[in-house]
Amino acid sequence: MELFWHRRDLRVADNVGLAVAAGAGIDNADRGPAAPVFVFDPDVLDHASDVRVRRLLDGLAALRDDYRERGGDLLVARGDPETVLPRLAEALDAERVVWNRDYSGLARERDAGVRRALDAVDVSREAHHDAVLHDPDAIRTNAGDPYSVYSYYWKKWTDRAKDEPAPAPDADALVDPDRLAEAVEVVGAVDESDPTLADGGVDEPPVAAVGDLPAPSDLGFAEPDAAVGPAGTEAARERLADFLDEAVFAYEAERDYPAKDATSRLSAFLKYGEIGVREAYAATAEAMSEATSDARPDDAPGQVEEFQQQLAWREFYTQVLFHNPEVVTEDYKEYEEGIEWRDDPEEIAAWKRGETGYPIVDAGMRQLREEAFMHNRVRMIVASFLTKDLLVDWRHGYEHFRERLADHDTANDNGGWQWAASTGTDAQPYFRIFNPMTQGERYDPDAEYIAEYVPELRGVDPEVVHGWHELSPTQRANAAPDYPAPIVDHSERREDALAMYKRARGEDPDE
Repeated sequence: MELFWHRRDLRVADNVGLAVAAGAGIDNADRGPAAPVFVFDPDVLDHASDVRVRRLLDGLAALRDDYRERGGDLLVARGDPETVLPRLAEALDAERVVWNRDYSGLARERDAGVRRALDAVDVSREAHHDAVLHDPDAIRTNAGDPYSVYSYYWKKWTDRAKDEPAPAPDADALVDPDRLAEAVEVVGAVDESDPTLADGGVDEPPVAAVGDLPAPSDLGFAEPDAAVGPAGTEAARERLADFLDEAVFAYEAERDYPAKDATSRLSAFLKYGEIGVREAYAATAEAMSEATSDARPDDAPGQVEEFQQQLAWREFYTQVLFHNPEVVTEDYKEYEEGIEWRDDPEEIAAWKRGETGYPIVDAGMRQLREEAFMHNRVRMIVASFLTKDLLVDWRHGYEHFRERLADHDTANDNGGWQWAASTGTDAQPYFRIFNPMTQGERYDPDAEYIAEYVPELRGVDPEVVHGWHELSPTQRANAAPDYPAPIVDHSERREDALAMYKRARGEDPDE
């Protein structure tokens, strides 16, 4: 018997570690059966949010149902994995504990602690590469260094062979639920009256139950106001299939237009590991192959490749985080004199509320509040506005996104924010500053996206919407009296930003 520890891999299919633990692979006939467990770790929950806990619980419910359909079930525990996993392994008489690697600094410290705890009770352990197609230490420059420029990384990434999806275990490869229940009785059931459980403050936390998921309040969180969207492998596969059926063949041309349903919306499914990256890539490769043999446009394969680049970007930022865990809180690129961020609290608050007077920015921030999601082009626009127009440290934006996004991924979000702030690897040059009005006019010309999330501007002529910064107070009052005037002048702040970065570089801002 083997204990498989789920983390950011809430799926049964194409799960490398689970396949190995359950003996589902060709070379693993002598392994298994597997007992799957998820542990609510208080150290991880310290960095969580209402939105992400809700989305996590939904993903776990779908995972539990998948196990039950196969005749198994999911163990659910709360507490320090260094305590929970050895106790569970001993109660199950498991030969080893197996998991898939995670690549953040916090995850690597946690896993090291679990390895030591298992060694102390003579339980074997094993970690597998699963979360990305290529291990973050696998693709390096010819000099042997990690890549800091995406275009060069992409060339090697696309040339590397991709593994096939891992097989899913069948019922015989899973531990019987009755045996799981016996283990829970040995370890001890949760005492819901114990007040220390709300914040994970017990030294030896008990196992919760077989398949019994806590409510957000049990973990110290509230139900979010935002709709977090569907969860689970079935929903992920449906979304991927719909995307690859049509939208992917116009991906490069339409993906930047937030009013169009032109993106995959797979980010949350990939973040929680509800669909395997090998399965997703294999589906894109099949779509590319079919595109060359049907009535698709001549550039259809290139459109699919453009989407595959998004998978590569995800892995590029994973390897950046792996080799530079400090980037979560520190600039990747250091400026000689440091950046003198303005950090005006009232302007930050207006940005968070979606009340800046810049329609595309406000639409994005309100979409984030309502849906725990934001279109990728708009993410770049709002990030540029915060850092280059409001002159606010990117860390404020990163923290807000971490709080509000259901698909928050440390590597991707940090990479995106530092790109916008011109402090990251392969970042946007400091002198490239998005004009929020031009961006809105270019990518939402009919103001459809803006109207969806900014009701004050519904029915207003798109030319008026996109020219909002040029209107007089009287014109604004006549067009949309409840929508605010711009809180800053973009042209002035652009000059302020250029001067700020020049000073940071040790240059004379007047030259």
